[in-house]
Amino acid sequence: MLSLSVEKRDMKMNPDAIRKTGNIPAVFYGPKEPTTPIVINAKEFTKMWKKAGQSSVIILKEGTNEHEVLIHEIDVHPLSGDIRHADFYVIEKGKKVKVSVTLIYDGISPAVKDKGAILVKVRREVEVEAAPRDLPHEIKVDISKLVEFTDVVKAKDLAIPAGVELKIGGEEVIASISEAKEEVEEAPAAIDMSAIEVEAKGKEVKEGEAGAAPAADAKGDEKKGEAKKEGKK
Repeated sequence: MLSLSVEKRDMKMNPDAIRKTGNIPAVFYGPKEPTTPIVINAKEFTKMWKKAGQSSVIILKEGTNEHEVLIHEIDVHPLSGDIRHADFYVIEKGKKVKVSVTLIYDGISPAVKDKGAILVKVRREVEVEAAPRDLPHEIKVDISKLVEFTDVVKAKDLAIPAGVELKIGGEEVIASISEAKEEVEEAPAAIDMSAIEVEAKGKEVKEGEAGAAPAADAKGDEKKGEAKKEGKK
């Protein structure tokens, strides 16, 4: 059983000041346990978190008192990834608990290896119920059974430890196989030559219209010249 030493937190102390000392502000609570602010060592808890996740029971040691808890929630810095705060849920003695357990895909699928198929991981975790000390940290999914494209792994195929009850239907699909599809490269779109010709003709017409203006001006000049001659006469 994993264990972690904790100390009661001085509520007058700023959370950032606590973090600068290498610790993390945290809290534990439960159905019959009052909310209690505590301080935990940052490095020790980070190692604990990687091992336990949210489905393994941890013993919080507070002096002579011990509490069986689950890591209920953590707050992580969005940039550094450092854990800034943790919530622990105290398990009521004699009671079973429901938690989501991570699925670990194990083995080699002949359909993937030999037939170029794609493994579809339908679920990443499943909900189970068990006494705190019987809770598994993870459940393995044997994908070596996926031989044909029609094969699937269902919830009833999972190796569930003794004392643990699966809280989803046995026919729920956990993993399946998909046939890889070849990407067809699309041919480039044909160029509409008629559209180009129409555009060119339109341009020629415009140029002709633009060139007609000087001719009209020339005729106007001739008429003006004739009018002057008649005036002199």
